[in-house]
Amino acid sequence: VATRLAYGTALSRIGQTCDRVIGLDGDTKNSTFSIKLRDVKPDQFVECFIAEQNLVGVAIGCAARGRTIPFVSTFAAFLTRSFDQIRMGAISQTNCNFAGSHVGVSIGEDGPSQMALEDMAMFRSVIGSTVFYPSDAVSTERAVELAANTLGICYIRTGRPNQPVIYSPEECFCIGKGKVVRTAGPTGDHLTVVGGGITLTEALKAANILAAENINIRVIDPFTIKPIDAELLAKAVKETCNKVLTVEDHAPEGK
Repeated sequence: VATRLAYGTALSRIGQTCDRVIGLDGDTKNSTFSIKLRDVKPDQFVECFIAEQNLVGVAIGCAARGRTIPFVSTFAAFLTRSFDQIRMGAISQTNCNFAGSHVGVSIGEDGPSQMALEDMAMFRSVIGSTVFYPSDAVSTERAVELAANTLGICYIRTGRPNQPVIYSPEECFCIGKGKVVRTAGPTGDHLTVVGGGITLTEALKAANILAAENINIRVIDPFTIKPIDAELLAKAVKETCNKVLTVEDHAPEGK
């Protein structure tokens, strides 16, 4: 299940339970799956077309005085066009949620012009922001729920390709708390590997290959990039003899 599809499913679900939830899109609703909200709650959906600065401005206006809980969605690469509006929204203490899809080189055939490789750096720099990087359908749905109830600017990074479901529906997620997805115990791991989104899936594949060679690695899902679970990471690195590898689908600067 692609995390972008899980985003649309979660948005539709919370939109049906709370009429203050609205979706806004930049003419990418078929790809971000915000169309799932439009199909069940058309009065809670605003199509802003290919005008991302206006898209964000409308969302911030809708959020004024807590009138709505807006979720803005488009390709993550296109949100770079509206950084000024996002920044000013944060300065104005607005509560607005963003979902950027088609991130990283994993979008493949869509091409380099649509590969978001700067999005986490951009949103991490926003004052008071929260940055989610869910790795499967379950964690994506929890990210949407948490974002709807979190003050400030929230960003949810979703991907194009299908990914396996890692977590059970009962799994609990918290902002600033990561997950140890695989471990051989406090003294059994040779290396800590940190991955999010599609890179967590690839890290788990690598763990299976290495395990066949009697090499155990600890795989960590950070869930939120801002705030990061520094305590969990420090503990894992210490227990793996200060050996850590991050697997990323983002430019090296600013992530």
